[in-house]
Amino acid sequence: MKLSSSLMRCNFIIMKKIAVLITVHNRKDKTISCLNNLFSQVLIDRFQLDVFLVDDGSTDGTSQSISTLFPCVNIIKGDGSLFWNRGMALAWHTSAVNNYDFYIWLNDDTLLYNDAISVLLEASNKKENKAIIVGTTLSCTNETITYGGRDNSKKIIKPDGELKECIFFNGNFVLVPHYVFRILGTNDSFFQHSLGDFDYGLRAQKKGVRIYVAPSVSGTCDTHDALPIWCNPQKSFTTRWKHFRTPLGHNPEEYFIFEKRHFGITSAIFHYITNHLRVLFPRIWT
Repeated sequence: MKLSSSLMRCNFIIMKKIAVLITVHNRKDKTISCLNNLFSQVLIDRFQLDVFLVDDGSTDGTSQSISTLFPCVNIIKGDGSLFWNRGMALAWHTSAVNNYDFYIWLNDDTLLYNDAISVLLEASNKKENKAIIVGTTLSCTNETITYGGRDNSKKIIKPDGELKECIFFNGNFVLVPHYVFRILGTNDSFFQHSLGDFDYGLRAQKKGVRIYVAPSVSGTCDTHDALPIWCNPQKSFTTRWKHFRTPLGHNPEEYFIFEKRHFGITSAIFHYITNHLRVLFPRIWT
């Protein structure tokens, strides 16, 4: 029996699968806004979008609201001890058993433009889906660049319509093809909250994986402009020291390993000492 021409054409359409990885904690309204934007993306029909969201111990009803509003989202429960980087690693490990073609990192305070994913996919295709593609975000209020790919001095690279190579990147909105995942694996769960994105970029450099900033801005995300508690001279030493050693502070052991891994033991020791001095004498830096 002969197949119809339309059915024969369908046999040649291969559905590409994308896993979107998100970690959240007690930001229900922002998370819902992020997901609304995500599911409004303009994607051509041959892409399947699956979301793997780690709710790291939220107490504001985040999981319940997501289950009601977005029943297709895969919710992974944490106990509040994962923080951002380990939450992202858990989401990645969970999704990776399905062998996705692409993995997207997305912060829940990032609001994507409708064509953001399509732009990153097009950029990836130009690099034969063998490079990391980084999205850039603007402030919601004054349209200054907030997060994205960075050069060797860690200065954010401004999109100008062309693919631009970068060294570091913020993990707010990043596309990682399966080819890159096979080489690098997931982000390193040694790091609890921050540093996982910078570490991933530097690991990519060592493995010969290129990183590019997408040609246009991907969305909006405000910065956290307040001076960190651990180096704020308005706070007591006890408060600064306690926060210094938390995952949300400037955890010295993690920073030491990061520096030693990528910049050598001398740099690691130097910054280990100066970071402690900054806790003791924060006014020198301010």
